Amino acid sequence: MAHVFVYGTLKKGQPNQHQMLNSTNGTAKFLASALTTEKYPLVIAGKYNIPFLLNLPGQGRRVHGEIYEVDNKMLEFLDDFESVPTMYQRSVVKLEVKEWVGEIEGEVTPSLGNITEAFVYSTTTYQPEWPSLPSHESYDAYGVHGLKYVTREERN
Repeated sequence: MAHVFVYGTLKKGQPNQHQMLNSTNGTAKFLASALTTEKYPLVIAGKYNIPFLLNLPGQGRRVHGEIYEVDNKMLEFLDDFESVPTMYQRSVVKLEVKEWVGEIEGEVTPSLGNITEAFVYSTTTYQPEWPSLPSHESYDAYGVHGLKYVTREERN
């Protein structure tokens, strides 16, 4: 089992969250809400208004998201879904726990403020102007930014 930090369309209430719940993709169990210990630019970019976490530690904002425990099947699905390694790369990020609700078998459950690690999908493959885009601390496809996320089904 692996821990994955999601900050965009895979979070609860977002357009692709159903992928995390689809058992044919594998299993994913919500563990916690957390935020990155370092700042990163979380931008909305491209013609489909996709949220991208740019792998530029120290820039942007601390990013809020959710930690899931996933099995190998789900991890493989997510690698494919996130177009690893061409669009996104999977790496480890340090996270500060905001609220831990899940249980990890055989491990001490982290509490508020504890630091933990999880995989994150970020990108080093982006347009030169993307670091200059507004950086968000939390992504919501239906947010006040006014940039409508275009689902895969809606893309031409």
